Amino acid sequence: MFKRLGTIFSAAAICATLSTATAFAVPADKGFSGVADYYAEYYHGKKTASGALHDKTKLMAAHRTLPFGTKVRVVNRKTKKQCIVIINDRGPFTPNRVIDVSYAAAQELGIVSGKNKIVDCSVVEED
Repeated sequence: MFKRLGTIFSAAAICATLSTATAFAVPADKGFSGVADYYAEYYHGKKTASGALHDKTKLMAAHRTLPFGTKVRVVNRKTKKQCIVIINDRGPFTPNRVIDVSYAAAQELGIVSGKNKIVDCSVVEED
């Protein structure tokens, strides 16, 4: 917890404020591109912003503004490896990243090694 002028703020409240303050809208019919990364082992089993537990073995992701439950196709631009993740968390909070994915998704995309992390993302339309 953080304390400021006699008020206590939780880390979750600060993250929620950061995500709305730095958020950018992604229209459902448009894609987005940029650097992806994956969650550290530390977050496995912890609650995400949606209330679900983070599971490094499932295809999950964090995005700043997309609604929870949104399916996103993530494609490694260099290798063309791809997977579909479900948004269940907020972030990334690192300015140069567009999406954080679970370890399982990072393995499928081939971004665990630290190279080739540029991805193209698009919202998967429900039938």
